[in-house]
Amino acid sequence: MTPGSEPRHVAHETVEERVAEEFVEELELHPVKEPEGQPDEEPFPSMSEQISEQLGGVRGLIESSIPVLAFVLLNVLLGETFLDLGKKTALYWAIGGSLGSAVAIGVYRLARKQSVRHAVNGVLGVAIGAFLAWRTGDAKNFYLPGILLTLGQVVVLVASVAVRRPIIGYVWGVLANGGKHDWFDNARLFRTFQWLTLVWAASLFVRAGVQGWLWLADEANAIGIVRILISWPIYAATFAYTAWAVHRVTSADRAEDEELEEAKA
Repeated sequence: MTPGSEPRHVAHETVEERVAEEFVEELELHPVKEPEGQPDEEPFPSMSEQISEQLGGVRGLIESSIPVLAFVLLNVLLGETFLDLGKKTALYWAIGGSLGSAVAIGVYRLARKQSVRHAVNGVLGVAIGAFLAWRTGDAKNFYLPGILLTLGQVVVLVASVAVRRPIIGYVWGVLANGGKHDWFDNARLFRTFQWLTLVWAASLFVRAGVQGWLWLADEANAIGIVRILISWPIYAATFAYTAWAVHRVTSADRAEDEELEEAKA
């Protein structure tokens, strides 16, 4: 090719562009090798492991219940039922005990250089409920933010199914599928996530519904007892059922793929 007869894009190519192209070609010819003895990728935690981490494990469940338990016990023991210190006095002590226990858990974790994420979330949630209870002078309002938040989650879950974007599918993609959302292309898995999202909505509605009914009945202490004894078992059971249902579908898909490969061989 004679000078001046190069194609337009070559004729106007700068020296810097040519050097960059040569550098890229050199990288492609000599790819960087991973150190021997090390896997290309770390194994991604299973869905159960991710769920346990998100909940903080058994310890996280216990720690999240301590501030609520402190509120209920102090409100009952110091209130009209036992010591009869007065409704407001018992409420203020219950608020202080709840906030104090939540902060103590965070300080303890921080002192041991452990994750304080769950503790911080717990303090914020308790603080909002405590503020409402203090402002209104009514112990039942300590639980109102949690009830409203749970009902809001129900609405969001049902709406995601209505628009065919089931939230549980997205959660599974992030927690157990390496951030990939290829489940959209799997009709069976997509249907599974649709009805699993409704199962989650139903379980949350039961939790919020029972507490909401007790709130309307002015049964403040009963709300706390229900929240401790019912909410977490329902939550854990729904998680376990979700993990089982997804594993059942993915295992069946994997078995079918293996049968096809054997048939081709």
